[in-house]
Amino acid sequence: MTEGTDTVVDQAPTPPHAPRRGLTRRTWTLVVSLAVVLALGLLGGFARVPYVALGPGPTYDTLGQVNGGDVVSVEGQETFPTGGRLTMTTVSLTDDVSLFGALGLWISGRYALAPREEFFRPGESEQQVRDQNVKAFQDSQTSAEVAALRYLDYPMKVVAAEITNDTAAAEVLEPDDRLLEVNGKQVASADDVRSALETTKPGDRITLTFERGSERKTATVTLGSTEGRETGFLGVLPLDRADVPFEIKISLSDVGGPSAGLLFALSIVDKLTPGELNGGQSVAGTGEINDKGEVGRIGGIGFKMVAAREGGATVFLVPAGNCDEAKQHAPDGLRLVKVQKLDDAVQSLESLSKGGDAPSC
Repeated sequence: MTEGTDTVVDQAPTPPHAPRRGLTRRTWTLVVSLAVVLALGLLGGFARVPYVALGPGPTYDTLGQVNGGDVVSVEGQETFPTGGRLTMTTVSLTDDVSLFGALGLWISGRYALAPREEFFRPGESEQQVRDQNVKAFQDSQTSAEVAALRYLDYPMKVVAAEITNDTAAAEVLEPDDRLLEVNGKQVASADDVRSALETTKPGDRITLTFERGSERKTATVTLGSTEGRETGFLGVLPLDRADVPFEIKISLSDVGGPSAGLLFALSIVDKLTPGELNGGQSVAGTGEINDKGEVGRIGGIGFKMVAAREGGATVFLVPAGNCDEAKQHAPDGLRLVKVQKLDDAVQSLESLSKGGDAPSC
């Protein structure tokens, strides 16, 4: 080798068709694409979205049975045969929804998505929400019973439903004590308790007469004060209850919310009066009810009407406040009857059973 000349390294020539080492560009593209698809699949299948899915829920015939027992039963009082159906409707709520799950429910057309925060407050657990719904359902049963028996002219009484700690009432009353007189005025309804305190002020001493069991008691208490009111504060929540020697039981579990009240009240009325209130028809409906029989608007009526129609109902009782929404989503073959009070519902069903008319949405 001559100094200053280029150095040449001997190497064997590469065969024209020798295989390349490693993956080709096409193979890499395929691998990357599969990885992206797999990642998206995992994300869509397991990632949770901040929404809940709402749809038609289960229905229950309040004149029928569940798990071998009557949904509504009356013990200690004569009842009358019923016919047809009085069906309460519900809305199903699906939480912990995945991205793909949410899309599938929405595409089905039977469900709608709503922000989770509308149903679960920040920091509130599912169990807390469930407990609140169960409490609302139990309260609706009590209101339905009082409304039905008031409609049927059974006597009423006033009880101390809740008592605030460290108040005048807490010194002498216990839950379920029957209130007879407050501040010298006889008590026949919960409104009477409130009116008896209208002219009082904090520091006034008043007399309470109440009944605990079979014992009648009288006590003098000093009214306190509370923010936002000038009158004296007793610290008791008075509620109307039926004063009857029989018992009404509503046996239905795994249901929450207050919107079954109207149907429970109608079922009680039907069982305690001769004849078939619905004329043997399949009637469904919804509506929150208070102890005076006033029917309030509810949510999810579109889903409830779908469930009712699929269950064979031909008449649907609609709270007056839901009529506009109901007309927009009513399934074919379902007659909408507008209801403002329990009286309205009873009169409408009696009219329809005789071939008459009823107020419509």
